[in-house]
Amino acid sequence: MSQHSTDQSAVPASFATTTREAADWWRDAVIYQVYPRSFADSDADGTGDLEGIRRRLPYLKELGADAVWLSPFYASPQADGGYDVADYRAVDPMYGTLLDADAVIRDAHDLGLRIIVDLVPNHSSDQHEWFKRAVAEGSGSPLRDRYHFRPGKGESGELPPNDWESIFGGPAWTRLPDGEWYLHLFAPEQPDFNWEHPAVADEFRSILRFWLDMGVDGFRIDVAHGLVKAEGLPDLGGGDQLKLLGNDVMPFFDQDGVHAIYRSWRTILDEYDGERIFVAEAWTPTVERTANYVRPDELHQAFNFQYLGAPWEADELRKIIDTSLDAMRPVGAPATWVLSNHDVTRHATRYANPSGLGTQIRTAGDRELGLRRARAATLLMLALPGSAYIYQGEELGLPDVT
Repeated sequence: MSQHSTDQSAVPASFATTTREAADWWRDAVIYQVYPRSFADSDADGTGDLEGIRRRLPYLKELGADAVWLSPFYASPQADGGYDVADYRAVDPMYGTLLDADAVIRDAHDLGLRIIVDLVPNHSSDQHEWFKRAVAEGSGSPLRDRYHFRPGKGESGELPPNDWESIFGGPAWTRLPDGEWYLHLFAPEQPDFNWEHPAVADEFRSILRFWLDMGVDGFRIDVAHGLVKAEGLPDLGGGDQLKLLGNDVMPFFDQDGVHAIYRSWRTILDEYDGERIFVAEAWTPTVERTANYVRPDELHQAFNFQYLGAPWEADELRKIIDTSLDAMRPVGAPATWVLSNHDVTRHATRYANPSGLGTQIRTAGDRELGLRRARAATLLMLALPGSAYIYQGEELGLPDVT
């Protein structure tokens, strides 16, 4: 893994695009994912925090990481582990303060590490000021246009506006006492933004600048494939609506309109020195569709979920690796490999069980077998061309604990 020196400036000179190494650091970087609440607890209150992360940055540097990706630490009611954001410019008190975030960024830079933060643009918390006001002001509030509010179907509007289901189960719509319904592809506490509204786009451009000015080196974009919904929010008409990764075209995922958003964001990122990057969490039907997100004027990386979901079979792994490399080549982007993260079962547990049980398997299985396979899989991943993401504890071969 590459080593990067820094100077005393807020954005170290060695991070600037003055050499090929600096300009292309992300093409072969090893990026370590930290889930703040369970990584390191500095004050013994039972919850991880930013100070705990700061104290352990030297360990991550010694481990050989090039960058650290922090899952959300923003102000949040924690209905979905912080992916329900109430204030995108504030740190949740359970993790610390903005000064603590600044200290993490500065100390990381002093060590030659980069910091990538999570950005959650598909939805907010239902405790976000916009949504609270939209609900309080009632039907007809202009703020409701910033989300997806709709009248229901049926004689008295008692049925949801369409047949979409939440990724977490049940209808993707919740009805308010005033009779209107709002869309949430995830939990009811996570209403989806309406990205057709200019205020939403303006707000996120401002949020990007806020954290870039703080010195972060990039953003992992949560549900990057979900921001734009098909015109008219059409019914699905049956089928398995809950598959994040499949071959079906979904009217709420991977719509072509998302790419205009990311081209706009890229112009902002390119204004800043230091080769800042975007990485997309984009569940798409094929790696060819994933490649659309990393065209030269859009994002830098996209997680390879086809690889993550591959069975423990050499022929299948080789096929996915070859297909992934072939898909990225025309757009000039690196393949981005990942085996575990906060959304799926750790691969030390997945590989301890028979193939074909999916990425959400929770049984312990043969742990000795799982550990041997996990070590081999991580070794293979780190040897592949491109960038690799390591989930906290993966270097220890940790299994899932339920």
